[in-house]
Amino acid sequence: MVKRFNRPFTQQEAISETAIARVTEILHTGRLHRYNTVSGETCEASLLEEEFARWQGVKYCLAIASGGQALQIALRAAGLKPGDKVLANAYTLAPVPGAIFAVGGQPVLVEIDDNWHTDIDDLRSKAEQSNAKYFLLSHMRGHIADMDTIVAVCKEFDICLIEDCAHTMGAKWKGTRSGNFGDIACFSTQTYKHLNSGEGGFLTTNNPEYAARAVIGSGSYMLYGSHGAIPPEEVFQKVRLEIPNCSARMDNLRAAILREQLPDLKENARRWNVRYRILETGFAAAPGLTMVERKQHEEFVGSSIQFKAPGIGREKIPDFLTRCAERGVEIKWFGGEEPVAFTSRYDSWHYLGEMDPLPNTIRVLSTTCDMRVPLTFSEQDCRDIVEIVSDEAAIFKTSVATNG
Repeated sequence: MVKRFNRPFTQQEAISETAIARVTEILHTGRLHRYNTVSGETCEASLLEEEFARWQGVKYCLAIASGGQALQIALRAAGLKPGDKVLANAYTLAPVPGAIFAVGGQPVLVEIDDNWHTDIDDLRSKAEQSNAKYFLLSHMRGHIADMDTIVAVCKEFDICLIEDCAHTMGAKWKGTRSGNFGDIACFSTQTYKHLNSGEGGFLTTNNPEYAARAVIGSGSYMLYGSHGAIPPEEVFQKVRLEIPNCSARMDNLRAAILREQLPDLKENARRWNVRYRILETGFAAAPGLTMVERKQHEEFVGSSIQFKAPGIGREKIPDFLTRCAERGVEIKWFGGEEPVAFTSRYDSWHYLGEMDPLPNTIRVLSTTCDMRVPLTFSEQDCRDIVEIVSDEAAIFKTSVATNG
């Protein structure tokens, strides 16, 4: 009998009973809005900001409505004006170019290397040619590039580094937390990220003016003083009339859910990585598939896994994925001409206008496959997935070899 996998790839773990109880208490009060408090009360969103700032090891933190809104507000807080150029690595998801477009920036897309990281040579070249003063770096799917060199390039060209850490919350590079290399960091708590509030996110920084502008931009009106991890009043007095209100606040319900999850993040990262290693070992041995070796100094969080399928070939990958799906294994592909679900390629973002060709990015993504690894999967589930994917890969690898 042919093995089938019958567990959903989008099912997350349940919200804890403690979080549900706290949400119920808040619902009974009716005070869902973060600024709707009674005398002597600190709202859930402010408490969350204090706790995440402490956990991340930064001075300032803003809880926000989504990771995409965090990116937009970060760019505005850093001083971007319409028409300003923004460097961005081409392998990312649509909210990143969407944020640049939304604030009027002009994206300058940077090639990736064969390991899905920012191509340092292309970054340096485009930094010099474009005179861009911002680099929105996406740690796409949790793959962290050479941060020592990236920071050095940004310093050399006086570039503000904004880190998109949607896939690297809890990850480290040479012992430093992802998000603590640049001037501002943005995190997501959308359902498929490392903390789950449905939608939501954080903006963190050690720059007091950036922090104050971000709080004002999120829609604090003049109630910024109630936030949990903010700079002193004199900083707000300096910037409070400079930033438009974008109404991107996090509410107390989502904050309460996240406060209960944050203490478990380290253990959950360990659990993700156990599953990741099973899949990594299995896919590396599968015919026609290759894995990118993770650097020893990269402490990643394996909530998804990527592999390349050069032995199957770009033309056959859609059929390979269809056969895997028929057996219950959902794999996405970054090489398609058309965007599918959350997966898109830079040349499908037509609203950005005509982009310079990025041949290496196209080549690398042409065989790049991607799969979620929810914590609802057991270790045996991961072994079953490896068996199914390996079976199907063998069929196409044999076909390629025969046709060759």
